[in-house]
Amino acid sequence: MHRRTFLVAATGTAAVAAAAPPRLTRLGQADADRFHLEYTELLRGDARLGGAGKIENKAIELASRIQSSLAGGGVSDRVRRQLYRLASDATCLAAFAAIDARAPRRARSHLDQALPLAGLAREGEAMYRVWDHLMLTSSQRENHAEAAAGAEVMKRSSTARRDPLYASLGHMRHANALARLHQPTESLRAMSFAEKTFGRADGVRPSAWISFYNRAEFDALSSYVWTALGDHERAESCLHRTLAAIPDDMVRNKALYTAHLSLAQARQGEVELAAGTGRRAYEMLLPASGSLRTTRTLAVTRQVIEATGTKAPEVVSWIEESRRWI
Repeated sequence: MHRRTFLVAATGTAAVAAAAPPRLTRLGQADADRFHLEYTELLRGDARLGGAGKIENKAIELASRIQSSLAGGGVSDRVRRQLYRLASDATCLAAFAAIDARAPRRARSHLDQALPLAGLAREGEAMYRVWDHLMLTSSQRENHAEAAAGAEVMKRSSTARRDPLYASLGHMRHANALARLHQPTESLRAMSFAEKTFGRADGVRPSAWISFYNRAEFDALSSYVWTALGDHERAESCLHRTLAAIPDDMVRNKALYTAHLSLAQARQGEVELAAGTGRRAYEMLLPASGSLRTTRTLAVTRQVIEATGTKAPEVVSWIEESRRWI
């Protein structure tokens, strides 16, 4: 009798133990810091490699792990918001890798996931970043009216009203879209606003993501506007200033803007100079780079040079050489 009672009791205890929910692991600031460290490492990789598949995949995997960690609860509101912000930022990083790989549809899919995460973070800067990348995907798909509408959202956001650097980037994105919509007066007005608000940001320490938008980047984005407006000489001048100031560790951007310099030179008829610049741009790319924005720009450069009918030996040599890697 005692033995049967003991067994029933033991069995019941085991059943209760089996049915009990697993003990929640409480997430804290240390967890958020650990995820953030992973994210910053991916940012460094993106700056070097550009649209590499492994950067995109690792960013998505990181965002997934962050969301999984939140599924169990057991986290303060402050840390929860940080983690949703990180998940949104990591997803945006994956989207930007896709943009650099000239895969705007894939980027758009990532951004569809990033938008609600930014909302859950209740973080204006995270939302602004999503809109910035949405604008870029619209531009890549040649939907410049949608890109202009996205830039309007950026420059009218609460984040832009609070921080002149965000306001400046919104105006610059708007200028680019308007130039491609063949609205030169409006585009130049938007670029003037971008210049004025950028000047007001002097001495203000930028947050992590917007820190890419420094004077070198301002000049590079200005060159895109001048290119769209057909002023290739001004575009070249902007790109020279960019390349003189851009940090060496931003390998992808350095190669990209060197490729655009090559294109600006080619469009001014400086074919020998353009060929040499184009070769230098390609040599900057690391072997694992996935920056199709750079190689596609060089492909356009080659088309412009070929159209001149040049027979200069060094240029013909570059044309043939470039066919192997573009």
